[in-house]
Amino acid sequence: EIRLSLVGSEMCIRDRIWKRTPVDCYTRCMFDWSGDTGLAALFAAAFLSATVLPANSEVVLVAVLKAAPERIALAIAIATIANTLGGLTTYGIGRLLPARTLPSPRIVAAVRRYGAPSLLLSWVPIVGDALCAAAGWLRVPLWAAALAMMVGKLLRYLAVAQAVALF
Repeated sequence: EIRLSLVGSEMCIRDRIWKRTPVDCYTRCMFDWSGDTGLAALFAAAFLSATVLPANSEVVLVAVLKAAPERIALAIAIATIANTLGGLTTYGIGRLLPARTLPSPRIVAAVRRYGAPSLLLSWVPIVGDALCAAAGWLRVPLWAAALAMMVGKLLRYLAVAQAVALF
């Protein structure tokens, strides 16, 4: 059985050999994750997911790696840089908070105790945003904060890429 579907200016072919679902056929035609557009979408998703805005960069990274496995190093680098920049944006917002406004007492206590190394966990959903804001509020040195954020986020993206390679 061969089915053709026209989406935009591209045509998808679905047959039993490919074992693709119709949704995969449509999304593949609507958006080519293997090109520069996929990398731009990865940058945007990674940046937004590190701020207080909801986004999921891991899903986009998986899509890019599945579509273009030869671009693994570039995709991981882009995701890490964008996610770190997003974390630094939240750090900057924390620096702008008035001294009387405490971001979260428990998070602030953790950042006070461990300093910049606490930002190795800045990739953790919800908690990571609070860690970055608390680090800015406490005036943790910028370069130490950026380095810890980058290392934590890089390790997370390496783990995602390894999982993609295994499955």
